[in-house]
Amino acid sequence: MTAGTVIVARMDSMGDVVLSGPAVRAVAHGSERVVMLVGPRGAAAAQLLPGVDGTIVWRSPWIDPVPPAVERADVDALISRIAETGAREALILTSYHQSPLPLALLLRMAGVGRVSAISDDYPGSLLDVRHRSAPGIPEPERALSLAEAAGFGLAPGDDGRLALTEALPDTVGMTGPDGYVAVHLGADAPARELPRALASEVARALHDRGHRVVVTGSDGASASSVAADHALNLAGRTSTGELADVLRRARVLAVGNTGPAHLAAALRTPVVSLFAPVVPASAWAPYGVARRVLGDQGAPCAGTRARQCPVPGHPCLRGVTAQDVLTAIEELEGPR
Repeated sequence: MTAGTVIVARMDSMGDVVLSGPAVRAVAHGSERVVMLVGPRGAAAAQLLPGVDGTIVWRSPWIDPVPPAVERADVDALISRIAETGAREALILTSYHQSPLPLALLLRMAGVGRVSAISDDYPGSLLDVRHRSAPGIPEPERALSLAEAAGFGLAPGDDGRLALTEALPDTVGMTGPDGYVAVHLGADAPARELPRALASEVARALHDRGHRVVVTGSDGASASSVAADHALNLAGRTSTGELADVLRRARVLAVGNTGPAHLAAALRTPVVSLFAPVVPASAWAPYGVARRVLGDQGAPCAGTRARQCPVPGHPCLRGVTAQDVLTAIEELEGPR
C-alpha cells in the first residue's frame, strides 16, 4: 500500500541532507509525495535530491549551530505549515547525538499520525516506530535502516548510493573543459576544514605538475591566496547547484570533512578527504565512491564533535603533507 504525503526531516547542513538521499528515495518509492523538512543550511541540497517534491525550511533551536530563540509564533507557524501538507506520516533523520523527540512533538501537534525515528531516549507516545541502529555505521545506511524499519524500501535496481538530480546548471563557462582537480576550502565547522596553508601548497604543486586546479568555497577573498596565479578561484561565485556541477566535472576533489565531499561522492567524483576525527570516519567519510582518507583518526580530538579544534596545533591533520595529498590525488585520478 502506497502512503500519501510523507515528511522526511533532516534539519542539519548540506552534507547531512545529501547523506539522507537513499532514505529519501526509499520513502519516495513507497509514497505519493515527499516533503523534506530541512534547516536553512541544507535547503539548497534538498532541492537536488531525487524523490523530493517539496520543502519546508525551518531553523531548529535544538539542532542549528547558531540556535535561534524559541518563539511561540515561529513554532505555531511551523505546525501550521506541516498540517497544510496533509502528511499523516513522517520520518525524522538525525545524527547519533541528536534527539528526534522535540520535532516528534511538533509533528504530533500538526496531526501527523505515524512518526518514525532512531531514539535512545524514551519516546512515550511521540514515536510509532522507535528504531535502533548499530553505532558508527555510514550515515546513509543508518538513515536507510530507519526508512526500512518504517516500511519503505528502495526501488528495484536502486543501489543505495548517494545521488543528485541530473538537472544541474552548466558551469563549463566558468571552469572551461572538464578534467581539473578541485580543492575546496572551508567547512561548516572550522575544525573539519582543509588547512589553508596545506591547500596553498597542494594547489601550487598540482599546477607545477601540469594539473589544472579549481578552488571552491564560500569565501572568495580568503581563497585568493590559495588560488594565487596558478588556480581558478570560484570560491563565493557558485550556488549549491553550480558547485555540484563544478565537482561533477572534476577528476578529483581534495576537501575537509564538509558538505561538498558528499556532493562529490553523490556525483561519483573521487575524493581525497582530509578528515579530522571529531566525528567518526566510519560514519561520515565520503560514501560509495573512490576515496582516500588522510589524517590521524586516533588524535586527541577524536569523538569530541568539536566545531573548533580543541587541541592546539590541529594535530590530527598536522602530519599530512602536500606530498601525501598529491599522492592520494594521483592514485585516484589514474593516468591522464
